[in-house]
Amino acid sequence: MLKQYLQFKLSQKLSPQQIQLMKLIQLPTQAFEQRLKQELEENPALEGGKEEHDSDYDSDLDNSTDDFNDNETINTEDINVDEYLSDDEIPDYRTQVNNYSSDDEEKTMPYAAGTSFTQHLINQLNTYRLSDEERDIAEFLVGSVDESGYIRRSLSDITDDLAFTQNVYTDEEKVASVLRIVHQLDPAGVGARSLQECLSIQLHRKEKTPDCELAINIIDNAFDQFTKKHYQKLIQKFDISEAQLKDAISEIEHLNPKPGGSYAGNNRIVEHVVPDFAIKIVDGELELTLNGRNAPELHVSREYNNMLKGYKDSKEKSSSQKDAVIFIKQKLDAAKWFIEAIKQRQQTLFVTMSAIMHYQSEYFLTGDERNLKPMILKDIADEISMDVSTVSRVANSKYVDTPYGTKLIKEFFSESMKNDQGEDVSTREIKKILETVIEEEDKRKPLTDEALASILKEKGYPIARRTVAKYREQLDIPVARLRKKI
Repeated sequence: MLKQYLQFKLSQKLSPQQIQLMKLIQLPTQAFEQRLKQELEENPALEGGKEEHDSDYDSDLDNSTDDFNDNETINTEDINVDEYLSDDEIPDYRTQVNNYSSDDEEKTMPYAAGTSFTQHLINQLNTYRLSDEERDIAEFLVGSVDESGYIRRSLSDITDDLAFTQNVYTDEEKVASVLRIVHQLDPAGVGARSLQECLSIQLHRKEKTPDCELAINIIDNAFDQFTKKHYQKLIQKFDISEAQLKDAISEIEHLNPKPGGSYAGNNRIVEHVVPDFAIKIVDGELELTLNGRNAPELHVSREYNNMLKGYKDSKEKSSSQKDAVIFIKQKLDAAKWFIEAIKQRQQTLFVTMSAIMHYQSEYFLTGDERNLKPMILKDIADEISMDVSTVSRVANSKYVDTPYGTKLIKEFFSESMKNDQGEDVSTREIKKILETVIEEEDKRKPLTDEALASILKEKGYPIARRTVAKYREQLDIPVARLRKKI
């Protein structure tokens, strides 16, 4: 049964201008400069650089646009506005809808020209004498190498794919023989199917010293015991001294576990960090400045203002003139809005960072991470009476230049925990102490998570062993057994 009924509800919708303002706020400095350049290209009524002030210019501009809004001054009834609004030169923010999501953002990153890793390997194949079949197999193997330098597929799968996709019918033995040729390419270790094979390839290409021979023996015949750091078993197995084992391990530690990462081609993404803010200590006080590149000088075009003024002064107004004035006003409105949006962006960035700086003043004055206070987005949002999402946009993509290096702003945020005095302390403070304790431990007998928890408890931080394990993993520190050294 179908029914009709009325339902009232309140909902908040963002205008296209508000959406564009949020986009501007979250842009880091370099991306913001690109957006600014794009707007200057799209809107001829917007100009950059210092403006030469005229005594009557500002008042003329205001009067021109005010007069334009007066229906008695300009009659636009005979102008097809809808047809005009379909013009290709209308800025994007005039036609955007409100169903915006972060997935819709266009994220572009500049790439530098250069030779790809795959092409680098193929170029090396050209120096080998290969049959047509061998070359097809070799190029397919090189194409299967991932960015780390490994081939993470079985020979049987590769053999099947050669038949189905390349019409190359061969067997695993032939593929294995060609793979040995790929293993001769640089960087050493490329084309390996496992870490063990990667290290073995690199060791076999080194000068055969006693330490290298022992390292090869360990990797080829006792890899499992080596990875688990069962050093006593290795000493007994190979009948060697602790000093000999230490020298062999040193040989292994100098190898590259990810040979693909060592390729120094020019095809990688070029990304430079430009700080959006700078914090300095002047006479014991913190001083915050906004990067000048975030505060461009923009003004409305004098030429466009003169066009409106000329239309106002003309006695006869043709249809084409009226169409032109609609275009001019639309561009002037867009230019004024964009200038205002830039000012709002500057104010939002400065107010947000200023609140963060004062909240974490102890850290910025000392540089000691243990002085970082627990701070979440809501703390700053409440402080500056803005939405949490606005603070998040500033924190996630902006950098600040401090006396202690350039930092990502979101790194200053952390949750809180209670110490034994009942005081709130930052989890960053606990992690820093945990990191220090692990750095100072005896590497011959590394501290277990249980022992670390006991030490932290003695220092006034009563946290559980599982919490210690979580913090250790967040710091990318391995378990005690893997930290062991001889």
